[in-house]
Amino acid sequence: MRSNRNSATSYDAKNILIIAGGIAGAFVLLLAITALKPFVIVDAGQRGVLKKFGAVQDTVLGEGLHPIVPIVYSVEKISVRVDKSDIPAQAASKDLQDVKMNVALNWSIDPQKVNEVYQSIGDSEQVVQRIIFPAVSEVVKAATAKKNAEEIITKRTELKDEIDRELQARLQDYGLIIRDISLVDVAFSPEFAKAIEAKQIAEQDAKRAVFRAQQAEQDAQAEINRARGQAEAQRLLRETITQEILQQAAIEKWNGQFPMVMGNDGALPFININPGTAGNRAPQGQ
Repeated sequence: MRSNRNSATSYDAKNILIIAGGIAGAFVLLLAITALKPFVIVDAGQRGVLKKFGAVQDTVLGEGLHPIVPIVYSVEKISVRVDKSDIPAQAASKDLQDVKMNVALNWSIDPQKVNEVYQSIGDSEQVVQRIIFPAVSEVVKAATAKKNAEEIITKRTELKDEIDRELQARLQDYGLIIRDISLVDVAFSPEFAKAIEAKQIAEQDAKRAVFRAQQAEQDAQAEINRARGQAEAQRLLRETITQEILQQAAIEKWNGQFPMVMGNDGALPFININPGTAGNRAPQGQ
């Protein structure tokens, strides 16, 4: 009985050792896999630059899970999403006025050329510092030098389009895509800004003066037309009115009462009644 018990105990101990060894082996294997990283995950909006012993390869890894040989290969993840960079720029206009502006640039790395960009320039931050900043500064200076200060203000859209075209042509050789630019906070020297403000005020005053002069001219012409109309009406009235018409108008306005005051000759003023006509109008009974 004791022999059987010792055998069972020895068997259980061996099983425990085997299980413990398996767990330890699995743990060691997991640590090795984690340390060696035999696969890589490229997230959305990224591309993977494959390197063999540090040398950039032609293969660009897309989004998803990719197996690699540990130690031999490594992957550098680069964002290909649209990025925004705010770049301050200073330049001089054609008439030698100092111009300051901020260029808001929307750009991205060409997904097909990620490995070339990384190999020749570096990551996104290095792209901005080494390529985009100098390019924006030079293009802005060249574009603003073609226009005087007033044209920079009044033709701002043309200036923006020119800078946009020049940057696209300049940066596409570096594997960069320019999505859009915006010219923000375009400013001149305080003295020039005051001069522009004074000019605008003078132009507004001149426009108001012209408007007032035109209004006065229209009012004067209207008065002349009214005077001409009244004169013409009086002329027509003088040409068409007769003594009979005046007499008829007086009779129509007479209320049937004789005035209390009579003329020296005994005639009624204002109304000339023919006695013969008046007698004919007497009642028949008299």
